[in-house]
Amino acid sequence: MRAIWKGAVAFGLVNVPVKVYAATEDHDVSLHQVHAADGGRIRYQRICEIDGEVVPYADIDRAYDDGEQTVVLTKDDIASLPSERSREIEVVEFVPSEQVDPIMLDRSYFLEPDSSSPKAYVLLRRTLEETDRTAIVRFTLRQKTRLAALRVRGDVLVLQTLLWSDEVREASFPSLDEPVKISAKELELSASLVDSFAEDFRPDEFVDDYQRELKTLIEAKLEQGDTLDTSATFGESEDEDKGGEVIDLMDALRASVERSRAAREGGGTKKEAPAKKSAKPAEKAAAPKKKAAKAS
Repeated sequence: MRAIWKGAVAFGLVNVPVKVYAATEDHDVSLHQVHAADGGRIRYQRICEIDGEVVPYADIDRAYDDGEQTVVLTKDDIASLPSERSREIEVVEFVPSEQVDPIMLDRSYFLEPDSSSPKAYVLLRRTLEETDRTAIVRFTLRQKTRLAALRVRGDVLVLQTLLWSDEVREASFPSLDEPVKISAKELELSASLVDSFAEDFRPDEFVDDYQRELKTLIEAKLEQGDTLDTSATFGESEDEDKGGEVIDLMDALRASVERSRAAREGGGTKKEAPAKKSAKPAEKAAAPKKKAAKAS
């Protein structure tokens, strides 16, 4: 990993020098646009409306238009802002961790100690752990003032940027204002269904099925070309449209509970089912060669 920012966490008179690293990465297959008729690459260019010339990114500035006048802001103008020059992650307050609504969480960053001694870093980490608090901080990154939550993950301090309160929409659905009667039996069956699916969350047990299938499709097309038989590669879909069949809620709850119990008694779990549908990419890519057989 490469540090994207350096600064210091400041709370009171204590300064904790840190390096900031992106905590997540995108694993999606990279695709680009092409002309459907001939496969030619589609490219976007930055063209000046006045002279029609293609403008290099280095020669582009920003501007604000109020409808009557336009104000051009150069890179030097933006860099001159006091908050842009600041390299301080300012602790505003320490709040109970449960008060940070997950809907406000945005991007995550790891913080690494950036000094000869990590003592101040470890002190802040231990303090957050023992008080069960989350630090709400302010800082500037990439020309934006950010609000963030500073918390502990294992032995590392994690900075999670927060959306501003006015960026979270208010949910108002008239249908939820209507009175709904839930019977005790329905609630009991629903709770039983939840209990039958109860597990400890293990993120590494889950995979991105779409990206895996996309890689399989790409490998199959590389091998077979544009005449690929996708049904031979992936098999026929088991979940065909059933015409919006209406199922009684109680019947659906009972059937779901019974199915879950049967799966557990048979030694299976809810997480094993998706795995049976997916073979390794190399195995699925080879499927189109066998035209007579369909993948299960």
